Amino acid sequence: MSRGRTGDQDDQGDDPVVLRWPQGARSVPMARRELRRVLAGWEWGAVEDAASLVLSELLTNAVRHGQVPGREIETRFVRVQGRLRIEVHDASERRPLMALPVDGAQGGWGLPPLDSLAAAWGVGDREGLGKLVWAEVAVGREQA
Repeated sequence: MSRGRTGDQDDQGDDPVVLRWPQGARSVPMARRELRRVLAGWEWGAVEDAASLVLSELLTNAVRHGQVPGREIETRFVRVQGRLRIEVHDASERRPLMALPVDGAQGGWGLPPLDSLAAAWGVGDREGLGKLVWAEVAVGREQA
């Protein structure tokens, strides 16, 4: 893992926590651990379970489908107007699809549960190669 700029956080979303991860399955639990640490520092522990699931789904998708040799995957955690915004950046142009897995599938459940956990989510372009997939988890009154 490599760490980006992590200055003082405010509730407007300035100065996100930026982390970079190798393209492997072990990055997912490491990223969840770092997210829990960030949320504890912000005193946003109430959103930890939902945020951890959202991060797991986004990062797992990037590890499985967004691999580009020699490139890392980047996560960003930022507070935006009472929500936690989680972004996962990868160098692949391949966009995620909302689809239910076929019977007996071991994976492929990521986006439908994400849709129910996140207040909003989407896919966008990023600087350079690839895409970013983001989701916002409501904190406080908006949860539920």
